[in-house]
Amino acid sequence: MLHNRSVPVDTMMPHIFYRNLDEVIGWLAKVFGFVEHYRYGDPAAGAQLRLGKAYTMVSTVRPGRSTPIITGHQTQSLTIFVEDVEDHYARTCAAGATIVEELHETIYGELQYGVEDLEGHQWLFSRHARDLSPEEWGAKVAGE
Repeated sequence: MLHNRSVPVDTMMPHIFYRNLDEVIGWLAKVFGFVEHYRYGDPAAGAQLRLGKAYTMVSTVRPGRSTPIITGHQTQSLTIFVEDVEDHYARTCAAGATIVEELHETIYGELQYGVEDLEGHQWLFSRHARDLSPEEWGAKVAGE
């Protein structure tokens, strides 16, 4: 298999759409700590960002691509696991981001919080807090 220098194998990389890439790339770096890997187009049409081992592509809005702020409803939520979610939460709050879910421990054993970005996309930042099986919190494992 050919090695890809941009993204490791078996990595899920969402593509998220925005109206102003320059603004949002700076915001995602400042507020969430993303690091820009590359950007293409002039003006920018897309960019690849990463936060630890989590990768995402950001691209411009065009026909067939929109944002929650334009459509008026959510289309997805993105979860990124970070080692020190408490510090990440404090950083995000200090930057003035819109918190939509305060830092808390879930029934399935995650310490997480939710935040909305400049275009209304919702992000969850989380870390494992307790080791629970799906059955312990009420889920049914497929095939069982």
